[in-house]
Amino acid sequence: MAAISALFFDVGGVLLTNGWDRTTRRQAAELYHLDWDTLEERHELVVADFETGRITLDEYLDRTIFHDPRPFSREEFKAYLLDRSQPDADSLAVAAELAATRRYLMATLNNESAELNAHRIQRFGLRRYFTVFFTSCFLGLRKPDPRIYRLAVNLTQRDPEECLFVDDRPLNVESARAVGMRAIRFENAAQLRRELVALGVL
Repeated sequence: MAAISALFFDVGGVLLTNGWDRTTRRQAAELYHLDWDTLEERHELVVADFETGRITLDEYLDRTIFHDPRPFSREEFKAYLLDRSQPDADSLAVAAELAATRRYLMATLNNESAELNAHRIQRFGLRRYFTVFFTSCFLGLRKPDPRIYRLAVNLTQRDPEECLFVDDRPLNVESARAVGMRAIRFENAAQLRRELVALGVL
């Protein structure tokens, strides 16, 4: 088996908290007194376009939040949305250690909208660890679609077995393995470190 030469990390749920997941949306609905069922129905109708770059954050908010008059401003809500992101310091420390070895191509492979993706890369200094960001908003595909994994592998000019993928969602991990990548289901930073050591990556 070929040696691992490229590492692909999910962002939300591994390196950072999820940026705008179901839990966060429910919290927003409670705080801003939004009808939960309406918000979720509208979100599900547009999330694919949002995360593959076909609509902007403002267009997403027009369709999910500001379709009715609100007692709060768009700027206030956007600030709240962006502020939900928090780092996992232990996971980022693992990424920093891997990057410092200079043995691997360090990449992210995640589903995210363009504006949120850019905010999180900047705010948490992810360029310090990663040289390329394979994000659904740029690739026009979302995990667990097998095509997004094949595209990331092909763009790095590697065989799938040279590539190790880390994600917290079982289906995303299964899909990576189905295209020939090696993969780790993330639970916490300590478990990730143990599995990386077992694979000879750390």
